Amino acid sequence: MIIVGAKGLAKEVLQVVSKDFPNCDIVFFDDVNPDIDEVLFGQFIVLRSLDEVEKYFQKSNDKYFVLGLGNPKLRKLMFDKFSMIGAEAKTLISSNTEIGDFDVHIGSGTSVFSGAKISNSVTIGKGCLIYYNSIITHDCILGDFVEISPSVNILGRCKIGSHTFIGAASVVLPDVEIGNNVTVGAGTIVLNNVPDNSVIVGVPGKIISKK
Repeated sequence: MIIVGAKGLAKEVLQVVSKDFPNCDIVFFDDVNPDIDEVLFGQFIVLRSLDEVEKYFQKSNDKYFVLGLGNPKLRKLMFDKFSMIGAEAKTLISSNTEIGDFDVHIGSGTSVFSGAKISNSVTIGKGCLIYYNSIITHDCILGDFVEISPSVNILGRCKIGSHTFIGAASVVLPDVEIGNNVTVGAGTIVLNNVPDNSVIVGVPGKIISKK
């Protein structure tokens, strides 16, 4: 399995992959950071180009990748690049999560980290990142490539648009709709709907700019 990225978040993804897929052959991919060693932690090879990735796939029956980088736009970019060369996005769910048994849909390439809680009747799109100790309650819908930072609470019947980033310890109150490509600052309390391409911060949350 290829972890796309080789720095901060990728190291956290490694912990989940190594624990939940102990027999998996793990390599990293990073084509932008020349300061990274050729082998991480003394055992994981770092591939440096998509050509190297394709050669790796030719030698391996495993054509899965997981996204090991933050930022919704970067996640979509690398998801698309790897999909175009025939790789398959792996949905990564830590064994230390609580996920409802009924009407839960989690898209390909989404990662759910330790401590996250997802209730019933929740839909999460592809390529999302649900970070440590976040809570998503009933009847919520998240679009594609949404990033949920640690300890975020998203309450009932909320809708979160694609490519939106929600900062650590934020709270989204019930029935709120947040648009596409929105940035929610850390610790924000979102009381009302937020239009596309907005930046919102504060308690209560206020829109401070448009992208």
